[in-house]
Amino acid sequence: MYKLKKIFATDSYIVPLVAILLGFLVGAAVMLIGGYDPIAAYGALFKRVFGSAYDFGEAIREMTPLMLTGLSVAFAFRSGMFNIGADGQVLIGMTAASVIGIKLAGLPAFLLVPLAVIGAGLFGGMWAGIAGYLKAKRGINEVITTIMLNWVALYLANYIVRTFLLIPGQNRSEDIPASMSLTFLNSIFDNARLHWGTVIALAAAVFFYIYLWKTKQGFEMRAVGLNSHAAEYAGMNVRRNVMKSMFIAGVFAGLAGAGEVLGVFHYQSVLAASPGYGFDGIAVALLGLTHPFGVILAAILYGMLTYGSAGMSFNADVPPELIRIVIGSIIFFIAAQGIVRWVLKPFYFKRKKEKVL
Repeated sequence: MYKLKKIFATDSYIVPLVAILLGFLVGAAVMLIGGYDPIAAYGALFKRVFGSAYDFGEAIREMTPLMLTGLSVAFAFRSGMFNIGADGQVLIGMTAASVIGIKLAGLPAFLLVPLAVIGAGLFGGMWAGIAGYLKAKRGINEVITTIMLNWVALYLANYIVRTFLLIPGQNRSEDIPASMSLTFLNSIFDNARLHWGTVIALAAAVFFYIYLWKTKQGFEMRAVGLNSHAAEYAGMNVRRNVMKSMFIAGVFAGLAGAGEVLGVFHYQSVLAASPGYGFDGIAVALLGLTHPFGVILAAILYGMLTYGSAGMSFNADVPPELIRIVIGSIIFFIAAQGIVRWVLKPFYFKRKKEKVL
């Protein structure tokens, strides 16, 4: 308990809290300029999230893939890699879970669901491992490879669905009988689409923390992320750590894909564009300061804002796009920490003066 308090009690966590506040203020200013009532808009947003058991459950469902993609981006970043390919890894995970769930539908659910989830994680990891291998062995920048692999994943997923899983005359796969739904919670939350993916995401955050901060392998990964040349000079295998970090990051994203097809939709559509979970995961990772517990909190906030934006539109006549301005402003202030620290400077100075006295 003391360690958790220590993690969240440092001054570094004051900055994102102030950034969130400044983001909401910027959003309010834009609404006022546009002739909208910010108090009514934010009230409608929070009412949409907390107004009913169903809406609260759906907000949790919205947060789940963001937790996993945020962890994916953050894990790679801690190891010195910038994983922009989480979106493609989610798609590969979705496709793997769909293929296993449909083609092995005769298996009992207690075997089929874990098999589909494990398959999604492994294929997501292997997909990210391509970028890790190219970086480690050929020195190819992972930003370029992960961006291009996003497009390859989209078209590969569509090809597999069209060729092997498609319902004739429709633009989607057959229904997937395997389900990750949390049936005992669905009844409490008025049939909201809650699923085991949320539990997996929380477990992944705990694994992230223990692995990177409590194991020798994790220490090596963080050392490689901080200074690969110094790590190599100290005898650490930089190439192996790069490939391993990308594989684990891809596993997190692949698990997000499994949760979406097995816990939410129960089929896979032919997509015109990537779902965007991976790019939202970048924002979540930055907002959470690439710390696993910070990422979980950031995903909760991001999911609440995303799901609640519909309430702004329906109940306050505010365009839901304005919530993207709020999110973008928060991320801007997180990135430009100098501005936030400048805002906080008088308070820090006052506190130091009081301590001296």
